[in-house]
Amino acid sequence: MLTFLGPRRPCRTGVSRRDVLRVGTLACGGLTLADLWRQRAAAGSAARGKSVIMIWMRGGPSHIDSFDMKLDAPSEIRGEFRPIATNVPGIDICEYLPRLAQSMDRLAIVRGIKSNDLGDHTPHYILTGSGERGKHPVFGSVVSYLQPQNDGLPPYVSLMYKPPGLYDNEGPVFLGPAHRPFAPKGEGLDNLSLAKGLTRERLSERHTLLKTLDTLRRDVDRTGTFAAIDEFTVRAIETVTSPNARDAFDLTQESPETIARYGKYNENMLVARRLVEAGVPVVTLKVGDWDTHEKNFIDMRDQLPQLDQGFQALLSDLYDRGLDKDVAVVLWGEFGRAPRISRGDGRDHWPEAGAAVLAGGGFRVGQAIGETDAHGGRSKVTPYTPGNVLASLYHHLGIDPSRTIPDHNGRPTYILDEREPVRELRGSQN
Repeated sequence: MLTFLGPRRPCRTGVSRRDVLRVGTLACGGLTLADLWRQRAAAGSAARGKSVIMIWMRGGPSHIDSFDMKLDAPSEIRGEFRPIATNVPGIDICEYLPRLAQSMDRLAIVRGIKSNDLGDHTPHYILTGSGERGKHPVFGSVVSYLQPQNDGLPPYVSLMYKPPGLYDNEGPVFLGPAHRPFAPKGEGLDNLSLAKGLTRERLSERHTLLKTLDTLRRDVDRTGTFAAIDEFTVRAIETVTSPNARDAFDLTQESPETIARYGKYNENMLVARRLVEAGVPVVTLKVGDWDTHEKNFIDMRDQLPQLDQGFQALLSDLYDRGLDKDVAVVLWGEFGRAPRISRGDGRDHWPEAGAAVLAGGGFRVGQAIGETDAHGGRSKVTPYTPGNVLASLYHHLGIDPSRTIPDHNGRPTYILDEREPVRELRGSQN
């Protein structure tokens, strides 16, 4: 929300700019938009143009019942579902993913991913590449820090939670609150609107008033601080008056047919496509609840077809709109599920092996990378980790995965512990 006149105060000499203009907090822990731009500018600037969509399947989906099926395993391992052939010979996936089966030539499956041993249902490891909380900033915050935006669009948008619930899992750590994700829910989206009754013309008039009042103190400001603040204030105003950001979130601009193609279950996938098309570099979102300690097959039978619909719609849109080289997508959970079926037809947590599905990004697609044992319990080769996948995504954005960033004490800290990208993904654009 934009406000321009502060509370009434006793008369005093001079007029503080804070009494005249306050730009909305943009869900950044009390920072104004002008503060946001100022801190990002302090971090430097970099060319950009590529994007990443990260889709979190909260709860840890069963890889054995989706993208790494074991037809020849005993029934207590194999489960109820049958594999179907994809349009890439030799690669089978679950029968409840028929659309993706016919799009396998646009996908890469990484099997046998070894995740954290914590067993908690947060995306912390897949967002940072580390099982140790507070060690690394999340992927989107690093991108925000290293590749700040100058076009009125936030560099990192989270569609996962309503703030402030997301902050524990998507924290910038030592990068500072300016690099938290923008959350377009609650007060976050309100900051892309003008205050009620305030037109753009009146906003322009009040900004002129602000500049006039500030000149009264130029003679006592020998550091040039006010001049610098003006630049960032102007940029903040341009953000809230520009249609770019709000339009990117506005699904009413999509046809009913397009919205129906994605389905209500996958609405945030459509929002993510609009955001990266507008130029947002990183978008994170959550889809479904895959914590299937019980009723694994009932839940998967319900959710897999919906996921199949939405992910295929996203995939088709990226290719149809010529975004398949510039936008990388990863679909994964925090870990896999146990090979042996347990109580109530469920599968328990299994960090030893999981699966990730990648698309776009100029990656080499149409392949399954890695192989698990006959029960899907462990990788037969040295397993990849979430850090390796994140290294590939950093590389796609033009960021060296071995890059360091100063921590709170100024010490250089690697952005990843596992800094080697998934080598099989490297294509002509990587």
